[in-house]
Parts: sequence; C-alpha cells; structure tokens
Amino acid sequence: MTAQTVDNTPSQVKALAPIAWKFPIVYTILALVSFIFFGLIGRDGETTFRVATGGDFFAIPDVVISSTAAGLALGIIVVIMAAVSIYVAIKRISLGSWFPMLFGILFVVSFLAWAGGGSGGVIPLTTLLAGALALSVPLIFGAMCGLVGERSGIINIAIEGQLLAGAFLAAVVASVVKNPYAGLLAAPIAGALVAVVLTFFAVKYWVNQIIIGVVLNVLVVGVTSFLYSTVLTQDPELWNARQKLPNLPIPILSDIPVLGRVLFDQNILVYIMYVVVIALQIFVFRSKWGLRMRAVGEHPKAADTVGIKVNFTRVRNTLLAGAIAGLGGAFFTVGSGLAFGKEMSAGQGYIALAAMILGKWNPKGALLAALLFGFSKSLGNTLQSIGTPVANELLLMLPYIVTVFAVAGFVGRVRPPAAEGVPYVK
Repeated sequence: MTAQTVDNTPSQVKALAPIAWKFPIVYTILALVSFIFFGLIGRDGETTFRVATGGDFFAIPDVVISSTAAGLALGIIVVIMAAVSIYVAIKRISLGSWFPMLFGILFVVSFLAWAGGGSGGVIPLTTLLAGALALSVPLIFGAMCGLVGERSGIINIAIEGQLLAGAFLAAVVASVVKNPYAGLLAAPIAGALVAVVLTFFAVKYWVNQIIIGVVLNVLVVGVTSFLYSTVLTQDPELWNARQKLPNLPIPILSDIPVLGRVLFDQNILVYIMYVVVIALQIFVFRSKWGLRMRAVGEHPKAADTVGIKVNFTRVRNTLLAGAIAGLGGAFFTVGSGLAFGKEMSAGQGYIALAAMILGKWNPKGALLAALLFGFSKSLGNTLQSIGTPVANELLLMLPYIVTVFAVAGFVGRVRPPAAEGVPYVK
C-alpha cells in the first residue's frame, strides 16, 4: 500500500478574508490622542461633573477629578482596547457593537476631563444629555422617514424640505389657533404634502428620485421664505407668535437622577418619537405590513407576483414617511417654543439621511446614529458655555465633522435595499 498525499496548493486552500484594518487604525489614533494629549501633556487643574439636579429622589454630589490623572487612566484603558482591536482583527474575530460604544464613551469622558480642566466651569451631565436628546429629535424623525421610504424603494432626499414644511405649518397653525397642539397636528400634513409631490413624479413619471428630492428641498425653502417675508413678518402676532409644547413629566420616573430628567421630563413630541421608533422596530421586521414594505424595496417583481400592489405600497409608505418627517419639523417651532425663521432646519434633513445610512436602514441603528449626532452638537454647546481651549468655530463644526467621519469611517460596507430608486414598471 502506498500513502496518498494531498496537494494543498493555494488554489485548493480556502483563502482567508483580508484583515480589516480600518477600525483598529481609528481606535489606535484616538487612543494615542487620549493618552498623549489628554493625559501626558494634558491641562492642569480639576474638572467638575454635575450629575444630579434639584428634585431628584436622592442627592448625588458633584464629581471632581484631576484632569491629568483622568486623561492618563482613561488613556491607558483605550490604548489597551486599541491593542485588543488589533488582535481580534488579526484573528478575524468579530466584536459586537458594545466595543465601539464603550470606546467612544471612554474617549468622550477623557476629552471632557481635559476640556474642563482648570476652566472653573462645571460640566452638567444631565443638561448635556437632555440637550443631546432634544437636538436629536428632528434627526430621529427624519431618519425614520428615510428608512420607511427607502425600505419601500423610494429614495427620499426631500427630508430637509419635509422638516422645514412641518416647522412652517406647525408655527402658523399654532399661532393662529393659539394652541401648540394644533400646530403639532398640522405638521405631519405638511410633510405628507411634500411626499405627495415626490411620489407623483417618482412613481407616475419615473423621474430620478434624487433629482426630484433636491428640487423639492429648494422649492420648500423658496415657498416658506417667500411666505415668511410677505405674510408672517407683516403680522407676526397673528401668523408667527411663539407657542411651545409644555413638558409632561412622568411621575416618579422623572425624579430618577440623570436619566429621569433626560427621558421622562419631556414634551409630547418626544414621547411620540419613542412610540414611533419602537413601533417601527417591531412592525418593519415582525408584521405583514413590514414584510410587504421590504418586499417592494428588495424585489418588487416577486412582490407583484404574489399579489402585492407595488406602486400603491410605495406611495402609501412614502406618504407615511413624509408625515413622520413633518412631525420632526414641529420640533423647530412648537417643540422648542420658537417662531418660524427662514431655513431654520439648517441641513438637519441631510444629517438624518446620514443617520439612516449609518444605522443600516434599521430603526434601532438609525436611532443610535441620530443620538450620536445630537450629542456632538450638545457637546459643542456645553463646551462653549464652560470655556475651553477649543476654538468656537471648531465646536460649531463638530456635529458635521462627526457626521462625515462616522459615515465615511464607521459604516463599512452597507447594503441598501436592492430596488431603491428603481421605478417599477409592470
């Protein structure tokens, strides 16, 4: 008998997947920044974190830490985490979403300790987090709008216009009726009306959906600016008076330190946002409606074959998405107690699109991405108030910098719905 040999040529051996170096490189750079700039050559002095507020169940004293010591300690931890990320990349082990979240939290705390060191100011954590949630509201509604539309196969670049239209109609109706809740009811109508135009051209006439979305954004800016200049400014007490949705604190829950004030002492618009996100997370993946929506967005021909009305489903879901975006627009006026101003949505619709992509067309992921962008803006506002060595202009740029780097560096390879932007013709 002769022994048989196996020819393990490269063509017969399954090639290993290439090592993904992107995340380890990012972690390493941030870890070195934290250890060196926030620790070794950090600012002298102490940083004060205010955790509790008056009215909480129990008092929590302010946390005072050495800026340099905190920078060194947290820097060492994130350096170790960066080394772990390199090891698991070489071994091709997948880390869960908890790893970047934990790394990000530690890096932000290290940055806050450095920024507040020796400034004499107090960093109010409750105010920082509450501001982050508030600033995330239009982003979350906008991201949910984009998600519903694109899961149905319609690319909705017009989120910016829908937010602005919702803000405009909410302000006008609330001012005329003298009731912010009336404005809240009117806002989704404005968003849905913009969606009507989008679906009319996208579904009936097969117009490029990106082009029609951009055109709608410009159109809404033009119409609202014209009406603001010619109508609202002529009699602002009638047409553009400030109306604000009151906060509705939930008993007991709102008295929980930190999270109580952040999550359970909000106005009804924020509570509606909670319901919308939870409902979409359930119904998109666990209902007949969600199955049909995903079917027309992934394979409309197959959906049509089993009896699903593809274009009707797309139109209906896009109108629903527009109404959701309109609710988000109400935040700018009745949600914040402000009068309407020209272009007050300030590009939030585009950031909402980025949140949707970063969240991989998943309600939960889009929520976390929107909160990230809202936190970055709230962080910039907080740092300006306490005085930091960071230039104010850079702080104003912070949310947009985070948006660009998050989408470009952390998304990886995402797969949008296969039939998005493709008109369905029987």
